Amino acid sequence: MTLSAEIVSRDEWRRRRLALLAAEKELTRERDRIAALRREMPWVRVEKDYAFEGTDGVKKLAGLFGPHSQLLVYHFMFAPEWERGCKSCSMWADGFDRQAPHLAARDIAFAAISRAPYAKLAAFKEKLGWQFPWYSCGPDGFARDFGVEFTAGDKTAEYNFVAKPAGAKDMTDLPGVSVFAKLPDGTIFHTYSCYARGIEQINPTYGLIDLVPKGRDEAGLPFDMAWVKLRTEYDAAI
Repeated sequence: MTLSAEIVSRDEWRRRRLALLAAEKELTRERDRIAALRREMPWVRVEKDYAFEGTDGVKKLAGLFGPHSQLLVYHFMFAPEWERGCKSCSMWADGFDRQAPHLAARDIAFAAISRAPYAKLAAFKEKLGWQFPWYSCGPDGFARDFGVEFTAGDKTAEYNFVAKPAGAKDMTDLPGVSVFAKLPDGTIFHTYSCYARGIEQINPTYGLIDLVPKGRDEAGLPFDMAWVKLRTEYDAAI
């Protein structure tokens, strides 16, 4: 996409901006309504005793909450056989570190979880300079149970609560967000999960890109995020 647009007077620009503002406010109200519906979703008790390996050793799911009653998990694509994490998930992860204190202030713990062995996660984490908690869930079924692990070529698999897209048929790992709540007696519940474009709400980069004239500018690419690289690999000047 090239930079081009209709050129108008300041008064005409203001008139159109006010019309757009009305649409933006409508979207905000709709987003608030959907957020309320999300909070009203029923919960499902977590029955399995999942284990996770991180920098502080092996923990059960309850241990990921720390002192908090809510846990937000980002399912980071990093299969056991891969030598580096997903570049798109890495763009999401670049925003995690500075969010953790704000989340903690609202009784929310955060962790990224992947299937790769923890040694691989730790090395990649060090390379990118991240500090957020990142755990390996290993082969105990956590990733599959929460909809982000697949058998390549499985034509019956579901992702985002529908049939897995044909373009992802050979993908063994896909991204997602899952949310959990823990009662004072230690009982843990799964309260929410989202996938695909549903996880964009935790990506500040796309929020900023959507404000500029070119927008995402992805129409001519082989796939939407083909342009994304690890932040250390771009040639563009900052």
